Amino acid sequence: MSERTLRGKVAIAGIGETTYYKHGKSPDAEFKLALEAILNACRDAGVDPREVDGFASYGGDRSDGPRLAAALGIHELRFSNMHWGGGGGGVAAAVANAGAAVHSGMANCVIAFRSLAQGQFARYGRGNQAAAIGGEDAFLAPYGLMSPAQRFAMKITRFMTQHGIRHEVLRAIALTSYHHAQTNPRAVMNGRPLDVAKYEDSRWIIEPFHRLFDCCMENDGAAAVLVVPAERARDMPHKPTYLLGAAQGGHHRSAAPVHNAPDYASAHFPTVAKNLWSMAKLGPKDVDVLQAYENFTGGVLLGMIEHGMVSAEEANEFMVPENLRFDTGRLPLNTSGGNLAECYMHGLEMVNEAVRQLRGTASNQVRDPKVSLVIGGPMVTPVSSLILGTEETL
Repeated sequence: MSERTLRGKVAIAGIGETTYYKHGKSPDAEFKLALEAILNACRDAGVDPREVDGFASYGGDRSDGPRLAAALGIHELRFSNMHWGGGGGGVAAAVANAGAAVHSGMANCVIAFRSLAQGQFARYGRGNQAAAIGGEDAFLAPYGLMSPAQRFAMKITRFMTQHGIRHEVLRAIALTSYHHAQTNPRAVMNGRPLDVAKYEDSRWIIEPFHRLFDCCMENDGAAAVLVVPAERARDMPHKPTYLLGAAQGGHHRSAAPVHNAPDYASAHFPTVAKNLWSMAKLGPKDVDVLQAYENFTGGVLLGMIEHGMVSAEEANEFMVPENLRFDTGRLPLNTSGGNLAECYMHGLEMVNEAVRQLRGTASNQVRDPKVSLVIGGPMVTPVSSLILGTEETL
């Protein structure tokens, strides 16, 4: 019986993105942004956009596959997929779903993408939402829990209290992302450096989060990757980035509503990480560079621990900026600035950065990386993660 796996079967051959804008500042409609990122990914791969035959996205993306296919004039749409869940929990899953479609023969050339023009649509904290409250929100809103920051702060505070993790750990994550953004010309926060004093003097959103420094941005833009069979990628313009491992989902009752999950202080990766390492035939010590989704700095901490990148007991000593920077770090983290300081494109921009690192073309290039881990949006369900590698890892 042949092994069921995506390991080494597909590759990312093209990456694309738009200019990243502050919330509400895009001159173009969200759908046009999606098309621009897709065209840029096709151009990067040397592929005629009409050859694309599939699309995969996540978290309620409004730019649907059939409409994209019509606008691009593609010859045949064979795969149109969107991963359930909110925010960026499905970012790695979308890439994996594109890979699964290609490997199974359902499609040949699939785009995984995300498009956001959040100034054009309602978001948390904007406008009267009372009439729209339903489901779990109907239980939370009467107690004042109306934003993701409020909901996730409770989980992170419990975890940090249980394990004696100091607030300096969250600060190190924020400082690292802002440090990397200063040498990344694409980053929205380029030219806006952050130091310890500025971080500590900023107002609280809700403990343990300081202002925007612990919280992701709100941005407009789009990003995309083009997934093809591994054998085809070898003949394309760029050094292929191979999918080594992918996993999605959640552990037992991780989606139990109204904050009733048995394992409450969790990012929901325990089983996902186990399945990810199993497919990749690798372990945490094999990772050269890490892109960890920051909805909040605390989610990065929980996600890293649940993937085995650091233990809770080691976190206070290990999680310092010198260990996380691209040039000095034992584990380079969010080398483009991530969701905190490059752009909040629900994590798809972090997949692009993982590819750039393995190609050797990143603004903050880690020395000779072979393996990159992408951790999708933590603390929602389902979550997902992805391991990418160079040809030497196959």
